[in-house]
Amino acid sequence: MAIYDAASLSGREINEIIKKEMDAKITFTGVNGQRFICDGMKDKLVTVDGVAGNASGAYMDSGELSVIGNAQDAIGDTMNGGRIFISGRCGDATGYAMRGGEIYVGKDVGYRAGIHMKEYGDDKPVLVIGGIAGDFLGEYQAGGLIIVVNTERAACPLGEDYAAGMHGGKIVVFTDCQPAPRAGVQVREVAARDIKEIEEYMRRFCTFASLDYSSEISRKAYVLEPMGRNPYKRLYVNN
Repeated sequence: MAIYDAASLSGREINEIIKKEMDAKITFTGVNGQRFICDGMKDKLVTVDGVAGNASGAYMDSGELSVIGNAQDAIGDTMNGGRIFISGRCGDATGYAMRGGEIYVGKDVGYRAGIHMKEYGDDKPVLVIGGIAGDFLGEYQAGGLIIVVNTERAACPLGEDYAAGMHGGKIVVFTDCQPAPRAGVQVREVAARDIKEIEEYMRRFCTFASLDYSSEISRKAYVLEPMGRNPYKRLYVNN
């Protein structure tokens, strides 16, 4: 494993090291908000000790970015593949327009996580949130899967206006309190088919967060999903 002190490095310099380093496993210490780390990365396994800056992991195609600490905004922006693990909290617009790959956040996320997530064919993005989510979770979601694990057992782990404009994909929320339905979005209790769909990602999250899978997966949960294939058809006019 290659180890670098990034305290005096810019985000551009960190990415140059990632591209040129022959060792597939790279660790950067002393990271403090440098932006765009691992953007467009393929194959490498990068660990960031500190705070990953805005848009880190954007356009990732493969590989893995592990953040020991917190991350700022737009992490995994338009991500295509690979995995991102963040042990702490993540800022706004986590997973913005994700097209593939997986993001695991140990604690809370800010506003508009999962906005514009989409899927095509076998490419389905997954965002797993360990804590609670800020306002507008899953706004305009067109595909993919969002899981709110709610490890702190908050009564209301969702902020305001969640699933606003949602027309694809699925949100699974672990909570004892049923979320209120939204226009064009239905809410139902989790079913066996949903558990089967999220099992792989919940196991991976529990391993990452040192949680007991059986305890977490057996909790009460609800599913938010669009009503039909095109719930907003009536709002459009054929020209």
